[in-house]
Amino acid sequence: MPNQYKEQEDYIVKKGRKTMFMLLAALMTAFLLAGCTAGGGAKFKVGMVTDAGTIDDKSFNQGTWEGVVRATEELGIENNYIKPAGTTEADYLKEIGNLYDAGYKLIVAPGFKFETAIFHAQSKYEDAKFVIIDGSPHAGDYNVVVGKNTVSIFFAEEQSGFLAGVATALQLKEGDLGFIGGMKVPAVQKFNWGFQQGVAYANNNFGTNMTIKAENVIYEGSFDNVAAGQQLAAQMYDRGVKAIFAAAGGVGIGAITEAKVRASAGEEVWVVGVDVDQYAEGIYTEGKSAILTSAMKGIEQAAYDMVIAEKDGKFPGGQILTFNAKNNGVGIPRENPNLSDEVEEKVAQVFKDMQDGKIAVSDEQGSLIE
Repeated sequence: MPNQYKEQEDYIVKKGRKTMFMLLAALMTAFLLAGCTAGGGAKFKVGMVTDAGTIDDKSFNQGTWEGVVRATEELGIENNYIKPAGTTEADYLKEIGNLYDAGYKLIVAPGFKFETAIFHAQSKYEDAKFVIIDGSPHAGDYNVVVGKNTVSIFFAEEQSGFLAGVATALQLKEGDLGFIGGMKVPAVQKFNWGFQQGVAYANNNFGTNMTIKAENVIYEGSFDNVAAGQQLAAQMYDRGVKAIFAAAGGVGIGAITEAKVRASAGEEVWVVGVDVDQYAEGIYTEGKSAILTSAMKGIEQAAYDMVIAEKDGKFPGGQILTFNAKNNGVGIPRENPNLSDEVEEKVAQVFKDMQDGKIAVSDEQGSLIE
């Protein structure tokens, strides 16, 4: 073969190899990029910014985080959370930005305090997705704007409070009850009003005789003052209150602590837990807990559902979702060791009547104790 043809053949072979290498490199890059985007089953990362509490607060933050963890472990993807230095809009936006910069494009924010921060974040980070629980984005003027990359989730707290009120009245039959709330915000108020309606329903329909006095309905003003919660509970128990519904985050943990101390000393006092099943938090000796039952919101399930929805390319952006009795988004625990079988059966029927629309629970104060 003449040298000129040999050189041409070598050139063609070398150029073909180079072209093939570049094609393979381009395909590999496209594949890697596809693996980093959300939707359609591809991998992404999920972050959460906590409110004033922590991810082990036995309440709202913990429930949200457990939903994130369950979903991300199931999917085999990364998760992370950040606890801000403070609770201002600037504090929240800073940590949302830190998560975004680290590649977390689905960010969950538990609580109404995130409303203005998410309002700004949803337009600043348009390629990210946001989940705000118990709140809706607005600029501080309460004109709600849920962006196409945001979903706002609420719960019918009054319904789970109602069920807990019925269960408490049925189990204890007669005596005084109390309520300790954290901040006086709609979600906490609805728990209170629902609980009062549930107690009244049991009195009117099942012959119980439970009372709630105005002096035993108190909002502490925060969600993290454990010592104040214990002090308030002590004062109520000293006034003869048998059970306290504590919808107050860390303040409620203080109430549970006081109940455990007294129960250990032989007193029969109880706490009704909130948000999640707090039975384990109330254990004071083997096999015994001071938690009578808990008024639960499907916080964990809601967080889990939103992660899965994003993974499946079905993120309900731009929507406001409500979890209630009809979609099993609220209730009391499936197992309540301190409730009798008879009580659980009656509460189950009340729950079914709520689902069927036979029992309507108001989410407004009306004539109820504020």
